[in-house]
Amino acid sequence: MKLRLFFFGLIISYCLLIVPFTDYLARRPVDVKLGYLPHPQILRATSGEHRPTVSELMTLRVLFYYGTILQKAQDGIFIRPEFLNMYKTLQGAIHLDPYNMDAYYFAQAAFTWELGRIHEVNHLLEIGMKSRTWDYMLPYYLGFNYAYFLKDYEKAAGYMKQAAELSDNPLFARLASRYFFESEQSSLGLAFLETMIKNAKNEAVKGSYIQRRDALQAVISIEGAMESYRSSFGEDPATLDELTKAGVLESVPEDPYGGSFYIDDVGKVRTSSKFASPIF
Repeated sequence: MKLRLFFFGLIISYCLLIVPFTDYLARRPVDVKLGYLPHPQILRATSGEHRPTVSELMTLRVLFYYGTILQKAQDGIFIRPEFLNMYKTLQGAIHLDPYNMDAYYFAQAAFTWELGRIHEVNHLLEIGMKSRTWDYMLPYYLGFNYAYFLKDYEKAAGYMKQAAELSDNPLFARLASRYFFESEQSSLGLAFLETMIKNAKNEAVKGSYIQRRDALQAVISIEGAMESYRSSFGEDPATLDELTKAGVLESVPEDPYGGSFYIDDVGKVRTSSKFASPIF
């Protein structure tokens, strides 16, 4: 009888605990759900011949997590991603399998534009180049990062030259030979984004690239109108209204990030959103 009462008490206690605990798990913020993994050296020692599989699962875990946050942002729910944990997970995945291209692609996608962690991404890409010696995409990413973000055109040209030699792609050869003037930054970014969109596997990440591409296309249209204004009037426009009044810009394009475009004090096209989603 006492044993029955004991087990009955355990069942009651379990029911009392499981309901609020389940409710907590359902409501807790998604940014803690990525979780932490053992040190890469421990994973490397324990995964054995399954290292590529474990590496890919780690990358997919980050992709799913990040995609969920981007989807929530589209629904108006803004949750700051756990970027450091994401980076360490990708770093661990590359440590397990340096041939894991998905890890390099996602690092390039998530940690450059908004976060500006260019040196960290370049470090991972340089690790990849030691193993993926045939892959032109890694030097292509590095060349773009050094030119577009770091303004180190000498290194950029060197990496683009490697990409050209590995791929026989004339685009890379042209970029390496006449690399990168400030006036070409928007067009350079657009060409890079089109490449990333074409290679995207994850729809949420692809959507973020499409959003940035649309923003850069808007910038390019404004820059073209500004050039037409200079040719016609011999001076720089001070505001975007001057471009529409002069008829060189039909209307001011919308910023896909929700901001407003303007011309800054040095004549550059800027936007109040700074091309960043609210989650950054």
